[in-house]
Amino acid sequence: MQIDKSAATTKLLWVDLEMTGLDPDQHVIVEVAAEVTDWTFKTVASFEAIIHHSDEVLARSNPWAKEQHQKSGLTERIRTEGRDEQEVVREFREFIQAQFGDEPAVLAGNSIHNDRLFIKQWWSEIEDQLHYRMLDVSSWKLVMQGKYDVCFEKNDAHRAFDDIQASIAELQYYLEWFHKQ
Repeated sequence: MQIDKSAATTKLLWVDLEMTGLDPDQHVIVEVAAEVTDWTFKTVASFEAIIHHSDEVLARSNPWAKEQHQKSGLTERIRTEGRDEQEVVREFREFIQAQFGDEPAVLAGNSIHNDRLFIKQWWSEIEDQLHYRMLDVSSWKLVMQGKYDVCFEKNDAHRAFDDIQASIAELQYYLEWFHKQ
């Protein structure tokens, strides 16, 4: 399917991935969450999945990911509830298609460029559905802190869906700050 990436966007595809580390050449995706919102940030649809990986793959996690996923309970859920990666990718692709149709999906989130690197490396069929532009809340954070000394305190749950909710709340906080100025 050919997507018209010059078309105006009516929705955002908020995505957060949990990985075994930050290097897409040696680490893998273990959890994906997505929330589709309109431009008022009203939720239209959501998607979540945990991906099964062997203990051998999980053992190659970087130390931070290993500790964090153990603490959050994600490691155990990967072992007991994790699903086949190709099945998750197929369902996620279908989810995006159902929500966006011919409209390119604009990826949104915090440090979304890194998630995009993993999508490009591991899930090329998802990459093909995405707009070349992204809405990275981290860029807003840099401007708000550096130029306006405005900080947003967020809870870093490091679980995919919770992190999406925090990213949406953070962008709303900045936009409301501008509205009040």
